[in-house]
Amino acid sequence: MEGVVADGATWRGRRVLVTGHTGFKGGWLCLWLRHMGAEVSGYALPPDTEPSLFAAARVADGMASVLGDVRDTGVLGEVLAAHRPEVVFHLAAQARVLEGYRAPAETYMTNVMGTVNVLDAVRRAGTVRAVVVVTSDKCYENREWAWGYRERDPLGGFDPYSSSKACAELAAAAWRDSYFSEPAPGRAGTAVATARAGNVIGGGDWSEDRLLPDLVRAAAAGEAPRLRHPDAVRPWQHVLDPLNGYLVLAERLLTDGPAYAEAWNFGPAEDDVVPVRDVAERVNAAWDGTPKWTRAAGATPHEAGTLRLDASKARSRLGWRPRWSVAEGVDHTLDWYRAHLGGAEMRKHTLEQIEAFVRTPGG
Repeated sequence: MEGVVADGATWRGRRVLVTGHTGFKGGWLCLWLRHMGAEVSGYALPPDTEPSLFAAARVADGMASVLGDVRDTGVLGEVLAAHRPEVVFHLAAQARVLEGYRAPAETYMTNVMGTVNVLDAVRRAGTVRAVVVVTSDKCYENREWAWGYRERDPLGGFDPYSSSKACAELAAAAWRDSYFSEPAPGRAGTAVATARAGNVIGGGDWSEDRLLPDLVRAAAAGEAPRLRHPDAVRPWQHVLDPLNGYLVLAERLLTDGPAYAEAWNFGPAEDDVVPVRDVAERVNAAWDGTPKWTRAAGATPHEAGTLRLDASKARSRLGWRPRWSVAEGVDHTLDWYRAHLGGAEMRKHTLEQIEAFVRTPGG
């Protein structure tokens, strides 16, 4: 069975708000939505890296871009009132495990109260029909299982980042049950779902302490990358695969909200759940002259040894499935960075990768 892909007709002319649009995943999502003809507005802090996908691919072209903090309830409410979105994708977050260790209180304030603020702004706006709150595969209570976590497995989190994502899941469930389960008089219903994806890769990510950006920086400098946990097993996927899941999920929320207003996993095929070292070695082999990786010296904060996602619910009920393997994802990622280093026009190049993804036979 061929996996579904986002339906351009659904998004043409539709008003969409993306929080976190200046970030890696949010930038790719905005470009895809604009490519399908959606009227996109974004709300986020300025990019936290230089360079950034936001600047390189000119994400703000053709959309309303508002710079602000999801912890600022006043401005957030004004944005929803001004742009009257029908669909909200909430991606604004502190998105790194190690940064969570360094700044735990800020991580909770952004990831938990930021989510609460977005949901409460949606509650007050009255125009939103569908909300997809993006959390993380790390929201589960990790037991180092050899099988994938399912949506009904216990939430938890050893470290502040992972715990904050579990808390965001609980907040979304509380708002869904308390405020969105029955439409308010005179208003259309609002369907709220959460989405948990694996370790995403793709062009335009320059964050610190993330594998592919670290590998690309080392390869470009002709250095051996240092891996914190080379044996850690993760569910790797190109960024376009979970984004396709978020879009398809939002489409179902628009057409039959109550049936899909719940938590969803979007993870890769079992063959693409591999150790960090495997991804590093593939990058080494694909990038000419890159030395072999080395193990980082000294103690590092705790990170899960094994993490897998069971996405069988998304496969069976949404018809979603991964379109690119981890090998294809690495190849497309390196192609993006090479194009950037070569001075290519990166908005055009990024949209070409989106078009190639859409043309790929699914699953």
